[in-house]
Amino acid sequence: MSVATARVRQGHPPSPSPLQGLRDAIANAMPTIISLSVGAIAWEVAARVWDVPFFPPLSAVLAKLVEMIGDGLILESLLNSLLNLAIGFGISVVLGVGVGMLMGAYRRVDMALDVYVYALLTAPSLVFAPILLAIFGIDGIRWAVIGVIVLYCVFIINVNTTAAIKGVSPALVEMGRAYCATDRQLFRRIILPAALPLIFAGLRLGMARAVKGMINGEMFIAVVGLGAVVQNAGKRFEAESVLAVLIVIIVVAMALVKVVQMIDARATSWLPSTSRARRRR
Repeated sequence: MSVATARVRQGHPPSPSPLQGLRDAIANAMPTIISLSVGAIAWEVAARVWDVPFFPPLSAVLAKLVEMIGDGLILESLLNSLLNLAIGFGISVVLGVGVGMLMGAYRRVDMALDVYVYALLTAPSLVFAPILLAIFGIDGIRWAVIGVIVLYCVFIINVNTTAAIKGVSPALVEMGRAYCATDRQLFRRIILPAALPLIFAGLRLGMARAVKGMINGEMFIAVVGLGAVVQNAGKRFEAESVLAVLIVIIVVAMALVKVVQMIDARATSWLPSTSRARRRR
């Protein structure tokens, strides 16, 4: 008797084979693959029909990207940018989640900080770039860029975390208190797990905004990393180079958001499968 048959007789569904898992992954990715293929063809055809210098064909952009990678320009700049991004996003997660939890748990803290959070969330973050540069000086240019990254993403993380803590069902808290759970146990075993899905939603949004802050900060403050490559290519009116770096930025942003999604899936694996599927949609 096979293992799969034994599992079925015992009431367990048979575990999928690796080949079936690969087929399912390809089937799930097929709409994205088709969409990207159609977009690439449309870009190539539109660029060749329009035939203007500022909108080169995709094939020319990809050829330029390969050339820039071969010259080492992309990799070195990317590593510099990712270092800024990692530090800035790490600081944003600590501040955004930490302060957001306090605001969600304590009404007076929320009332005291809410106006500042929403004011800075709605303000254009790039206007603080000259202030940050003046604070950190020429020797602290990296920290000025990191400051811009933090300003871009910390408040959206904070708002989502606050809403997540406030949105925990009072019935769950009352159930915990009925079982004589301490405040620490309530937070660790009831409030935090229930709030995690919305907190991770804020982290995904924060990561996307952090990439935007990284590029803007590098372009307008330090002229380093990928922002410097875009800035220099723009000054030379090299549309292929600008779009090539833009592709790299988009791929990096999508990959990082996917990493956050994978961590989210691992941290919230206790959710029912129907809830996880609804959140993915």
